[in-house]
Amino acid sequence: MSKQEEYVRKPEWLKIKLNTNKSYTGLKKLMRDKSLNTVCEEARCPNIHECWSERQTATFMILGDTCTRGCRFCAVKTGLPNELDWGEPKRVAESAKVMGLKHVVVTAVARDDLNDGGAAVFAETVRAIRKENPGCTIEILPSDMKGDYESLHTLMDSKPDIFNHNIETVRRLTKKVRAIAKYDRSLQLLQRVKEIAPDTPTKSSIMVGLGETKEEIVEAMDDLLAHDVDIMTIGQYLQPTKSHLNVERYYHPDEFEELKKIALQKGFKHCEAGPLVRSSYHADEQVSAASKQNRIKYMKGIEEQEEKQIF
Repeated sequence: MSKQEEYVRKPEWLKIKLNTNKSYTGLKKLMRDKSLNTVCEEARCPNIHECWSERQTATFMILGDTCTRGCRFCAVKTGLPNELDWGEPKRVAESAKVMGLKHVVVTAVARDDLNDGGAAVFAETVRAIRKENPGCTIEILPSDMKGDYESLHTLMDSKPDIFNHNIETVRRLTKKVRAIAKYDRSLQLLQRVKEIAPDTPTKSSIMVGLGETKEEIVEAMDDLLAHDVDIMTIGQYLQPTKSHLNVERYYHPDEFEELKKIALQKGFKHCEAGPLVRSSYHADEQVSAASKQNRIKYMKGIEEQEEKQIF
């Protein structure tokens, strides 16, 4: 075995905790019965057993299971997507209610075949969840929608509690790691959210272990803060299949602790960092008081509108 092969071998401390209790298996059955997709399954998230067993949060993947992009880190299949399913928002909302979730993350495959990138279905899903689960906070994790400002407005009109969009990696590696997406376009998208809804917390994530340097990670932190991002998550890249990018190295938990410390010192309101941390890991703990107030104001506004219609 070469030194390189030995260097990138998965370390002993990087272990995934399995838990296939009734809560987990019941949730998996519910997803199949409702014909729903989750990024937890499609992207092979290492935390699926923990999150699904606790039923605190779940990440629904809407707009089908086929992505129009082919990012070299992602396990979601690529190809020609199916027709839009307008019954999907309601099924997601009903499932979240049955599960008793405190926090719902709604993400989606990239749909570059659609003029709005799927923003209308995204917004309808948020509204459906809000109607069925008024006590549940909602986080959205869309693609960059090719930087279309009108589509972003469509999304933000649904009043999510958190807006999440991942830059995924450092500037230098973006072209190698991501397909179609651009580093600066992602940053601009996050900044525009603040222009539309200044009180809505924004969030972004990067993977490490793809060949970046510590200086480049710190530079990415500075770039996110310069675009008013509130929350950052940092996790270890894990190669999903042999056809995806190789892991260049595994970061030790102590290194993640150091990165978290740097992020908080620099000014992020919250940072999750660890080998198995993913964008929606412990997402329910990241909802700020500001986003909760926005949700209360939004629900009050709906009630007032309904009262006016009655009288």
